[in-house]
Amino acid sequence: MDYRSIATFAVELAEKAGRHIAAARAAEGLTIGHKRGVELLTSADVEADELICGGIAAAFPDHRILSEESFPDLVAAHGRGPLWVVDPIDGTVNYAYGHSQVAVSIALALDGVTQVGVVHAPFQAETFTAVRGAGARLNGAAIDPADCTELHRALVGTGFPYERGEREALLPRLNRVLLHCRDMRRIGSAAIDLCWVAAGRLDAFYETLSPWDIAAGRLVAAEAGARLTNLGDPADVCSVDGAISPDLNGRELVAATPGIFAALVALLEDD
Repeated sequence: MDYRSIATFAVELAEKAGRHIAAARAAEGLTIGHKRGVELLTSADVEADELICGGIAAAFPDHRILSEESFPDLVAAHGRGPLWVVDPIDGTVNYAYGHSQVAVSIALALDGVTQVGVVHAPFQAETFTAVRGAGARLNGAAIDPADCTELHRALVGTGFPYERGEREALLPRLNRVLLHCRDMRRIGSAAIDLCWVAAGRLDAFYETLSPWDIAAGRLVAAEAGARLTNLGDPADVCSVDGAISPDLNGRELVAATPGIFAALVALLEDD
């Protein structure tokens, strides 16, 4: 496959979806509901999902799709061949509340290895792109992580699960990081967090996430030069033949500028 052409296609699709969700919010006609009892879901999430997945299906009818809204079954990520991983609105709470940290995330993986990643932030007029082996870009210009080498000078991003009962277990780790870094940020969009690590706006980011949250941003961060890993037992990071591949695994994901990566991982694992 011509991944550069596919990246161009994905950028056009992401920016089209971005225009749609921006217009939908400006029109003040959003329908807001919930899924799984706690997660916000707007009418624009569904509309953008239909726009993106419809465009992919028309252009690549033989490709599989893993999408947060219309195709969230992780079984789709277990096989070989081309797989599109889509989050039509990453940062739905931000979107519903009128914040600007909102992203359209589109990635293409082949045999579990992400080859193309596009993260478009429509309210910030920014598009992050990466093609495996070709670096990462923001609006066409090459980007690099920050050169931070001391954890106490690092600005670290994180996020929290929707389920309130799952938050308490994260507090000891949050407290350790907060006491050892410059400060922390909770942006509200993991795709943007990862891209901000890639562009040096954050020195690091950690959170447990779903494949559609991280597929595109993880490639952008890696291609920019950030280091990434999943904490815990390496055996839990399943192979393509078993379940979710490492590239699509969002469990306990850590991304950081190389200068603080080892120190941050050690701190996070100090349980």
